[in-house]
Amino acid sequence: MKTIEDIITEQRSITNAAEGRNLTDEEATRYEALEAELKATQRSEEIRKRQAAYEAPNASLQAAVNVGTVKQDDTLERAFNAYLRTGQANSDISELRAQGTTPDSAGGYMVPPGFRQKLVEVQKAFGGLAAEIDSWNTDTGNSVEFPSNDDTGNVGQITGEGSNFAGGSDLTFGTVTLGAWKYTSAGASNAPLKLSVELLQDAAFDLNSYVAKKLGERIARKQAVDWVTGTGTTLPVGIANANLTANATLAAGNAITYAKLLEIEGQLDPAYEQNAKWVMSKATWQNIRAVVGTDGRPLVQDQAVAGIGSAPTRMLLGYPVVIDQAFPSNTTLSAKFAVLGDLREAYVIRKVGTPVLMVNPYSSAATGQVEFTAWERADGNIQNRKAYSLAAANAA
Repeated sequence: MKTIEDIITEQRSITNAAEGRNLTDEEATRYEALEAELKATQRSEEIRKRQAAYEAPNASLQAAVNVGTVKQDDTLERAFNAYLRTGQANSDISELRAQGTTPDSAGGYMVPPGFRQKLVEVQKAFGGLAAEIDSWNTDTGNSVEFPSNDDTGNVGQITGEGSNFAGGSDLTFGTVTLGAWKYTSAGASNAPLKLSVELLQDAAFDLNSYVAKKLGERIARKQAVDWVTGTGTTLPVGIANANLTANATLAAGNAITYAKLLEIEGQLDPAYEQNAKWVMSKATWQNIRAVVGTDGRPLVQDQAVAGIGSAPTRMLLGYPVVIDQAFPSNTTLSAKFAVLGDLREAYVIRKVGTPVLMVNPYSSAATGQVEFTAWERADGNIQNRKAYSLAAANAA
């Protein structure tokens, strides 16, 4: 199977051969065939990446955090790590060791006299929606606009022989705008993460990689919330934000019933059923799994599909279920708690460049600390509201 690079090389050879003249019909046909092959190969690569993310131990984390490929030459990384640990350039020439430290819960527990090579991390799932929707990167952060059109309310008609055509409605276009909000890892106080020089020098782990990962997770965790509930005021427009009108609302008490689930599904246009998926929180999914019929059998029989040896397959009314903890529970009054639809058609994320990690050894040098800050520019917006059905909880 050809790689993307192989196909691009063949395309380049065709255009290079025709330099200074028009392409022949045969060359143009061959080039267009390569274009189709390139799109198919790129699509296959994207599907394989998504599948790998699904099969990872924490699929939502794999999808939300960008993990770079391993570099063959790690000279620069080792030099950077040595600089963080010692504060000196070319520290590999003269090895320095600390004479003593004062361990505490801020990081000192990472350098005890005897050490087990394991760092216990408390995890909490986030994201889920981002792996299912349309996204792309731009080099600059200027506002991006693209047109939208809803002509579904207009139909053609039969005109008699010799009759004048009746005036029809003109096409009406709207626009979707994406900006570039700056997400930082600093938190509400806007204070950077600080690590002591002693910790950087004595830690048994690769701290610069670990810190970069954790700061990236902080940004991704904030973004995951905004993709769902952002109101569009100094932040993205979320797919289930409070300003939207729901397609279906639970009855008072907010109990989930089979009939109400059918109503939510019935509000989705058949044009978007082929690639439709549910997105909801784990709490809502658990409440749905608790629904039983008059015979006592559960509405969702996911374990029976997966078998004893596998994790349950999440399916509801024939559609896959994606868990995203940014969605509120169905018991939260008036909350938009779930969506069902073609997610890639419904929502779009725009990011600018790549995430940036800034290491500042100067500002807190007087206290023997190094500051770490990460940021990423991104925005999200609804690009097709008709592509999904939105469910809301009752106000009572």
